[in-house]
Amino acid sequence: MTADELWAGLAHDPRDPQFAGLRASDQDREVVRALLAIAYADGRLDRTEFDERSDAVTAARTLGDLPPILSDLVAPAPARPAGLAQVGSADLAARARRKYESDRREAVAAFLLASTISLVIWSVVMFGGFFWPTFVIAGTGVNLAQTLMRRQEIIDRHLARLEAKQAKQLERQRRREIESPPDEDDA
Repeated sequence: MTADELWAGLAHDPRDPQFAGLRASDQDREVVRALLAIAYADGRLDRTEFDERSDAVTAARTLGDLPPILSDLVAPAPARPAGLAQVGSADLAARARRKYESDRREAVAAFLLASTISLVIWSVVMFGGFFWPTFVIAGTGVNLAQTLMRRQEIIDRHLARLEAKQAKQLERQRRREIESPPDEDDA
């Protein structure tokens, strides 16, 4: 099990400070126990260490209690990406394009899934009767067609949202700099 698979198996990434205080669920504990079992089977833990860590997992109350148990068994937390305040216009444009691509994938998936389910139901229940899946196909097809035809408009809308969010972050950052008293070293 890779570190990414481990952290993806938990409800929230316990390495992220915003989730560290959340209560750990039984499922979260089971994911960590599974990794300990793998490490024991690989010979990276001896029996005593496995038992100690298993007891620590059982005693863990919050998600933040789990990473120290695994600190020498999985990779450390990845560096957090720069906030919008620190990125340039080219990165904002790239993020807007990626968001459009995500929207396009969702529209294609919705079209295919809804159409396929409708066709299967129609063919099993009413084959040869009124072809009602046309309405489902047309409805989801209109959404897909709009997403494909309005590509640049959607990208521009996402870019405008990102720029507005960046402006808010920059303004908050400026206010913090103004409100924070100067250090004695700076004076």
